[in-house]
Amino acid sequence: MDAELMALASTAGTTVVTLLTTDAWERAKAAVSTLWGRACPDRVETVEAELLETRELLLATGGQTGSGTPGLDEGIAEWRNKFRRLLITQPEFAQEVHRIVHEELIPALPVPAQAAPIVFHANPTGNARVYQAGRDQNFHER
Repeated sequence: MDAELMALASTAGTTVVTLLTTDAWERAKAAVSTLWGRACPDRVETVEAELLETRELLLATGGQTGSGTPGLDEGIAEWRNKFRRLLITQPEFAQEVHRIVHEELIPALPVPAQAAPIVFHANPTGNARVYQAGRDQNFHER
């Protein structure tokens, strides 16, 4: 299997599992079910049951979506392998997997929380100098 298909399987598995703990989990389930319905019609019910099983595992372990979370890494590995096997046995579905991932699933991912603003406080005394910046600073003193 070439690197491009491996990357696609990895992205698909990670995205699907990440969506299983969000409000968009049914969207992910529908997309995966439709894909498997076209590729392996006899496995649709099994795949749907496995998605629900993975969702229940994730919710039971706290529904966390950070790496290293119990259940999350396991679920991602499991679904990466499912997509990898699909793409190995039926590479003609690579374009469809790519479309589903990039047009349906990735846009449904939650937007990362905004970072808290950084607040600088300085209380200089005497001849002290205070330099505050949110990024780069350049000094040209004489």
